[in-house]
Amino acid sequence: MSKSSASQTAVAAIGRSTANWSKWVMSVVPWLIIGGLLWAGLFIKPAPVGSTVQPPVLERRDYFYGVARPADDRIWFAGSNGKIVSIAKDGRTERLATGTDSTLQDLATWDDQHSVAVGNDGVVIYSVDGGRTWQKSESVPRSQVANKFTRLRLGGAGTAFAVGEMGALLQTKDAGKTWHRLRPEEDVAWNDVAILPDGRLLVVGEFGRISVSNDGGGAWADISPPVPTSLMAVAFKDAKLGVAVGLEGVVLVTRDGGQHWERMSVDTHDHIFDIAWDERRQQWVGGGSLGRWVTGSPAAENWRTGRLDATDLSWHTRVLPTDQGTWFIGANIGQWENTRWRPLGAGWQPEFLISLPAPVEKSKQP
Repeated sequence: MSKSSASQTAVAAIGRSTANWSKWVMSVVPWLIIGGLLWAGLFIKPAPVGSTVQPPVLERRDYFYGVARPADDRIWFAGSNGKIVSIAKDGRTERLATGTDSTLQDLATWDDQHSVAVGNDGVVIYSVDGGRTWQKSESVPRSQVANKFTRLRLGGAGTAFAVGEMGALLQTKDAGKTWHRLRPEEDVAWNDVAILPDGRLLVVGEFGRISVSNDGGGAWADISPPVPTSLMAVAFKDAKLGVAVGLEGVVLVTRDGGQHWERMSVDTHDHIFDIAWDERRQQWVGGGSLGRWVTGSPAAENWRTGRLDATDLSWHTRVLPTDQGTWFIGANIGQWENTRWRPLGAGWQPEFLISLPAPVEKSKQP
């Protein structure tokens, strides 16, 4: 064999050996990786780094339906996912631990310690320590069909009334702990109840229905409805003068304690969801869909309407007049001062109230 042939043979052998070694390495590497990962999973315990990200108290996905003022230095809002948010006068926010995930439709406070809230799924919760803790009322009459409670109204100390689906009209006399029916179950939703200064009760609801009780809920007399559309809220200035509002821009006025009602001329067909008497400004004020506001003269004879902000078409289910302005509560929250709409700060971070100089629709005189 020549030297060149021997050299070629040696090179070929080295090549085959290198190829075999490479194949072996490539076949082993995946198993080494799998083994390493298995060992890491069994024996390496990862340690958390950094801090937990806490969601903001107010989020854009929140909707609010009820409002109450337990003290002069704070205000509460109740809404989706069982949320009750407390906002202090200096802008600090706090979410109260309600213990429920059911949407809350309304809340009310007798004083700075005793409160009650109602909502979907027949939930009723109450607090006796200023909202620090909440307890669920287990004594709530339930329907086999539907159990949403939509509105609360307070009577005397510890007394409240709640209305809702399937003819629900409930009363508590012990600050929310126990409840009993004042009307039998029926296939109609009551949307609001008014407690008149003389002790009479008046409820309004679907299909324009109105009913009055002169004996605290023992007997009821239905009032012939002046409109077929649902009535959403009712409020009284005194024992005689009252206003009810509803869908399609309906505004009704009574001057005899609810026995007779007259429809007023208001230049809107937007739904109106709430109405209140503003003692400080001596006017009626209401809110509804598409950023709608309405105001009425003291005698409820003349009505004006407009939008809170030309760029804000949010719906609002509650209004609460205060010395600083009227709170509107719904798809967003803010204060309205008859000419200026001040929603809570951008991103639902209410460290302060932002005054927006956006144009406001010109008031319309009917």
